[in-house]
Amino acid sequence: MENYIVSARKYRPSTFRNVVGQQALTHTLKSAIDNSRLAHAYLFCGPRGVGKTSCARIFAKTINCLNPTPDHEACNECESCRAFNEQHSYNIVELDAASNNSVDDMRTLIDQVRIPPPIGKYRVYIIDEVHMLSAAAFNAFLKTLEEPPAHAIFILATTEKHKIIPTILSRCQIYDFARITTQDIVSQLQYIAEQEGIKTENAALNVIAQKADGAMRDALSIFDQVAASSEGNITYQNTIANLNVLDHDYYFRLVEAFKKSDVPEALLIYKDVRDHGFDSKFFINGLAQHLRDLMVAYDPRTRCLLEMSDELADEFAKQAVSLNPRWYYAAMDICNTCDLNYPTASNKQFAVELALIKICQLLAPAPAPTPGGGGGAPLRSIAQPAAPQPAAPQQQAAPQSAAPHASAQGQAAAVNQPKSQAQQPETARYESLDGGGVHRFNAKKTLRFESTENQTAVVDAPVQNRNAVFNQAMLTAAWNNFIRNHPHRRMLISAMGMVQPTLVSANAFEICVSEVQKSIFDQDTTEILTALRNELQNDYVGMNIRIVQTAPRPKYKTPREIIEDIRTAYPAIESLINDFKLSMK
Repeated sequence: MENYIVSARKYRPSTFRNVVGQQALTHTLKSAIDNSRLAHAYLFCGPRGVGKTSCARIFAKTINCLNPTPDHEACNECESCRAFNEQHSYNIVELDAASNNSVDDMRTLIDQVRIPPPIGKYRVYIIDEVHMLSAAAFNAFLKTLEEPPAHAIFILATTEKHKIIPTILSRCQIYDFARITTQDIVSQLQYIAEQEGIKTENAALNVIAQKADGAMRDALSIFDQVAASSEGNITYQNTIANLNVLDHDYYFRLVEAFKKSDVPEALLIYKDVRDHGFDSKFFINGLAQHLRDLMVAYDPRTRCLLEMSDELADEFAKQAVSLNPRWYYAAMDICNTCDLNYPTASNKQFAVELALIKICQLLAPAPAPTPGGGGGAPLRSIAQPAAPQPAAPQQQAAPQSAAPHASAQGQAAAVNQPKSQAQQPETARYESLDGGGVHRFNAKKTLRFESTENQTAVVDAPVQNRNAVFNQAMLTAAWNNFIRNHPHRRMLISAMGMVQPTLVSANAFEICVSEVQKSIFDQDTTEILTALRNELQNDYVGMNIRIVQTAPRPKYKTPREIIEDIRTAYPAIESLINDFKLSMK
């Protein structure tokens, strides 16, 4: 029975043309061989599994090939190539710096450098994970690396270039290997599947490629794992089940719930995800990635950034156009905030559920404003404000749907309002987003209500601001309540606790602060006033910030200065000092 060889070893490239995803770099190396412009030291750096060591071996075999092909590849037939392929070539020396990183190991390598190659022109020394060498080993290696014998070529490989000392970097030609694209990985997996007689689905190979994150070796290992469990038929479903990957269908359904502002449906989908054993952090990161892909798919110019199959990309594009681009920005920001706060959250499930509720509210209808001002704070808008619309003439009869958000209680209150209150315009604007654009309710405009009993009776009712009377005690209580209700705003409540609001008129108060405190209050004036106005039921509350000069810091006197002050204030002390012949040291 033939021994099984994993795909990462069986299909490891043996020529430059077989290297996946590094065409520009391999072309440069082949040109250097063609022009006989070989450096004495190279540094191959890049992520894991992208072909650094494989390219080093191919380069070493090619420069020693006795009969290179016209396109500067190794012939694989000469004595040198056969020795390399059978893994007993004396022209190539590989050293694992992770386990041979001492000065003695480096001295042994330096002694070997003096030995010329038995076949071919060059002896190539490949040092893998070179960043693991100790500082003393690096220093012992410097002189040999700078001036090696003519037959010696060093190829250093590392995944962490920043850990290599500059004196080593300055002696090498540096080649940066790129992450392998999803398309290149999928193409290579399709080729291997054909060679192995394995049936595959393109969507399944895309999942494997995305899971590998740009590393061909990781992709081949995952491919072997899925192939073993699927018995030669790799499908999308058994791939996501084997790799514990969330199906895109969960996220597509979740976005549909967001579009309908359906909070219960969103929470039930999240529960289904948890019931299948997926981690909540993995879920919220996957949702953020899904929203990012939808945003990218929205514009045809950026669809090339989608690393997925064409069929799945079309599905993303179909759902993407049903939402406003600004919605994606706000939703992704909520996911990002949840991800940042997740490690420190005491109730992680609640943190994720709260993020889902916030995203659902982005497209929720605007709150209905009540004439008395008790409709609550307006929703935060994520759209640009619209140009103001001219007010309709009061003589023109309004249709019955002119005020869709007004309640029956609001109509009655509007009819009974005196006309003198019409001079107090409401400045709040309520906005919400949906796929069709922006809907606004501007309370500066006069509302018109129709009586349900008499279709011809139309009453003009201006929306008025709250203007409740309050005193110093009520103001102080509202100020202290804000401090108690915002314990997480440590800098702000610390500044608020150091000052006391003073009522200076019926609707205005003043605080005296330092310049440092003023910079803190300037950032949160709107939030403070909104909270105070809601608690005091007065929309005209204003705050005046006055800067006062801080008192100079007291000067601390030395013991000698204290005694001198006492002698000056009490002359009798001077006589006492003279009588007893006292001195100060």
